[in-house]
Amino acid sequence: MSTQTPTASRPAPPTLSTAQGVWLVAEREIGGKLRSRSFLISTAILLVLALGGVLWMGFSANDDSSTPVAATAATSAQLSEMPGIEVTEVTDRAEAEALVRDGEVDAAVLPDDASPTGLLVVANESAPQSLLMQLSVMPSVELLDPDAAGDGPMRYILGLIFGIIFMMAAMTFGSPIAMSVIEEKQTRVVEILISAIPARVLLAGKVLGNTVLAIGQIVLLIAVAIVGLVITQQTALLQGLGAPLVWFAVFFLFGFLLLAAMFAAAGSLVSRQEDSGPTLTPVIYLTMIPYFLVLIFGQNTIVMTVLSHVPFSAAVAMPIRLYFNEAQWWEPLVALGVLLASCALVIALGAKIYENSLLRMGARVKLKEALRG
Repeated sequence: MSTQTPTASRPAPPTLSTAQGVWLVAEREIGGKLRSRSFLISTAILLVLALGGVLWMGFSANDDSSTPVAATAATSAQLSEMPGIEVTEVTDRAEAEALVRDGEVDAAVLPDDASPTGLLVVANESAPQSLLMQLSVMPSVELLDPDAAGDGPMRYILGLIFGIIFMMAAMTFGSPIAMSVIEEKQTRVVEILISAIPARVLLAGKVLGNTVLAIGQIVLLIAVAIVGLVITQQTALLQGLGAPLVWFAVFFLFGFLLLAAMFAAAGSLVSRQEDSGPTLTPVIYLTMIPYFLVLIFGQNTIVMTVLSHVPFSAAVAMPIRLYFNEAQWWEPLVALGVLLASCALVIALGAKIYENSLLRMGARVKLKEALRG
């Protein structure tokens, strides 16, 4: 008669809380990126390019090079009042021509009674255009809004900077979320993951991990820009960019959360990377279109006001309006409220699509089916 010995009961594996599960997935996403040599190299190149661009713009703006010109006593007084002209006074035409031939000055301005302007410009091969433009007879110009005359280039530069940063970060950290979801479905790894943690926890961890990486890259870019502005002594520009940069970081955080949820949901609809084009294209358009709209309509105050309250373009349009003091104090708060509401709605819909589509293999899942579950 055989006897059975009782086996020792094994303790049940500890269950993860929602927060622990989210952070575990986030750590996996962050660690994978930080161990990627291509990611580190591309980030370093981006920081170097950003610092180089800020330094180049600063040194170009501080470049006060002038055009050296020789002049006699009869013309030196008139030239000395012109900006960007460095006058070397000479006694006669022969001395002026000698300086021009030796290359010590770019041109010489001499009196000439036969000329309509009473002046004669002597140069070697070609006369400096900056000098000729200032000597030309031009009609008087009266500007009704002189303060806005120089805003155009700066608006374009700010739109270019904020837009590129937002678009590049969204594509750098948003697209890999979709690719990771598709890869996990294609290799069936997602079935193992879902057996350990809920789908919504997996989605939240992916979004959180990539958001941390994106915000970290933005902080590094802002730090590099501040260093470049300090080196080039652009303190006035740095002071003016303080509040817009803070608001850009805030809008970027929630704007990226919105796009990250959309990328994850789009990736869950397909089981192969070859089928991801139709699902990812709308999200990519929503990432790129606001950038181009801000560049095209940067001078249109009505369009910029609308764009600064649209969730997908607020991160680019609102900081520009704040820099030029075009937005009331309450407008960023209203735009942030709209963005938060949109973010909550899109994340809820994205989580539903993700949860309903994650374990469905084979053909592409239609959006209606994913929402209906």
